[in-house]
Formats: sequence, C-alpha cells, structure tokens
Amino acid sequence: MSKPSSPPEESVNPGHNPAHARSHARSRTGRVLAMVGLGALTFVAVGAGAAIYTLNNNVTTLAVTDLLSDRPAAPEPDPDDPNAGVPVNILLLGSDTREGGNAEIGGADASVASDTTLVVHLSADRSRVEVVSIPRDSLVDIPECRTSDGRVLPAVQDTMFNHAFSRGWFNGGDLASATACAMSTVESLTGLYLDGAVVADFSGFSAMVEALGGVPITIPEAISSPKAGGLTLAAGPQVLTPLEATQLSRARTGTGWGLEIGSDLKRIERQQALLSAMAAAVADKNLLTDLPSLTRFLDAATESLTVSDSIGSLRDITGLALSLRSTKMDEIVFTQVPTVASPKDPARVVWTEEAATLWERIAADQPIQSADQ
Repeated sequence: MSKPSSPPEESVNPGHNPAHARSHARSRTGRVLAMVGLGALTFVAVGAGAAIYTLNNNVTTLAVTDLLSDRPAAPEPDPDDPNAGVPVNILLLGSDTREGGNAEIGGADASVASDTTLVVHLSADRSRVEVVSIPRDSLVDIPECRTSDGRVLPAVQDTMFNHAFSRGWFNGGDLASATACAMSTVESLTGLYLDGAVVADFSGFSAMVEALGGVPITIPEAISSPKAGGLTLAAGPQVLTPLEATQLSRARTGTGWGLEIGSDLKRIERQQALLSAMAAAVADKNLLTDLPSLTRFLDAATESLTVSDSIGSLRDITGLALSLRSTKMDEIVFTQVPTVASPKDPARVVWTEEAATLWERIAADQPIQSADQ
C-alpha cells in the first residue's frame, strides 16, 4: 500500500447512537475453516504442488511481531505433555481503506479504520470456537503504539476503539503499523495474548463472495441504505451478489433491519448473520469434491488475506483449520462485547463489568456462555 496522506493525527470517523443489546448466533465457521484446510491438503494428495505454491504466495505477510511490546504472557503447553493443544486467539480486522478497487465499492475517502474487529478464540481442545465482535464506537484507552519507522506513539485515553488502527496507519504509514496498534490495544484492553492477526478489505471480501457464486440469505425486512452505495434489498430469501454482500456488511444507516437506529451494534448483528450465511454457502458447495471450485475459492480467500508474520504461511493457516475438524456446531458462537451508552456521549458506548468477565473466561479458556444460551 502507498503511504497515506496525513490528516490530523487524532481524527476519527463520526459515530451514531447505539442500540444496547448482545446477540448470539450459531455458525458453521469452524467446519468451513476445517474444510478449507482439508482442501489444501487434498491438493497435495493429488500432486497439485503448483497450486499450493501459488496459494501460499497469495498471502501477504505483515512484519508486526517486533512492533508489539508489554504483551500478556503467551499460553504454554503442559510440560508433561508438550504435544497437548493450547488455546489460540486470532484478531480479525476489516479495513475500510479506499485504495485501489476499494474506492469503487466504498467511495473515495482518505480515512482508514478497522470498522469490523473480531477476536476469534479457539479452545485448547478445539471443542469450541468463540468469536467476539468489538464495537468500533467503544470509548477505550489506547496504549503506546510502535510504528514500523521506529516511532513510539504516546498512549491516548478515552477515545474510539477504531482510532487505534487509523492512528497506526496515519502515523506509521503502513498496514503493519496499523495492525500492530490494533493488536496492542486489544491485548491491553482484554489481557489476552493474540497469536496473530488477519486483515481483509472491501475488495478481498467481495472476491470471496464472487468465488462462492453469491451468498444465499434471508433478509428479514426490506433494506435501503443510500450511503452504502445505494444498497436496496427486498425482504425474503435471495442470493446476494458480491457487491450487495459487501455493501450489506458496511451499511450503517438507512431503513430496514435496524438501519434506522444507525448503530454499530446493529451492524454487528447484520455482519454476523452475513458471515453465518457465507459459512453455510461454503459448506453447501461441497468444495472438497469439486477441485476447480475449491481452487477458485482458496485463490480468492488467500489473495484477500493480509496476515501477521506469526501466522504468515498457508501451512500455519491450514494447521489451524485442521485442528478444528472435530469441533461441534453447537460449540461455535458469535457474541459481542457487553456495552452501555457512554454517560459522556450517547453516540458512543463503554464496556460493562460483564465485558471484564467475558475476557477473563476466554483468558482462562472457559466457555463464554452456558449451553442453554
């Protein structure tokens, strides 16, 4: 990516009044990740080494590890059983950068932020996958951030969460600085050690939907969102095009499906429904038995990924995917950080005491919710 222009260092995107609710949704994500990993091994089994080479070289790696400091302790295997599993935490960031083809989807804009942030926790025994969305409008304290050009940005208090990513971007001048600042902030806020990070942008998301041939989904009520590229969707079952799926993932204002509220929390609900629908579409395609389709999907998926150097190879990604192959469907959940309206600004949210409990349970590798939730 080219070095960004330099707007004021403290600039953030405006927010809107949030709705205050938590949602839980079941997902096929773990099975889909395992399917993709098994698919990669299938290529090896049939001697398609060139395909694996191409896919591995699709993945762009960020030199992030050396920019992280004052980190929580990384989990270690049982010394009596060094082959035992350990929990894994991955940070997923959806960037709204408008470079390249992203401007055609999101419109020209100099701002860069992580408007979608997910912490994915894989339990040590791989029986659970827990995905926690962090609202971008959360008011938080951002710690010192190191940039790739050697600078140390001072800590900032009581600012929007997605300021971390944009602050690293505008001051460090690259995606590695932005990702490192987001990782440092999440580790500081949660006490979790992050094993790696994955960044995707509009174009990458759209490419994966195109490789799937669209996303079958049922829209609960008609949608109109002029600011999301003029998105209009009728109520009922339909197959979203790549552009429609991408615009739905970023839509925040308009009418229908909670858009009237203009809340990032409601957007998280729509994004989680969309991700679940995409996961179901991958599973329904039976990609393992259709190598040409699998090739197209893996090519789109890996080409759209930018990952931290700690998980910078297809082998690492495949290994994580394979470790999930026995995960049960009812142990894969989406949730979001518990929040309430900020007493200082009703357009922002603050984390509740329940948020601390949530992160403590993840750090202890305990289920975040009971089986009856």
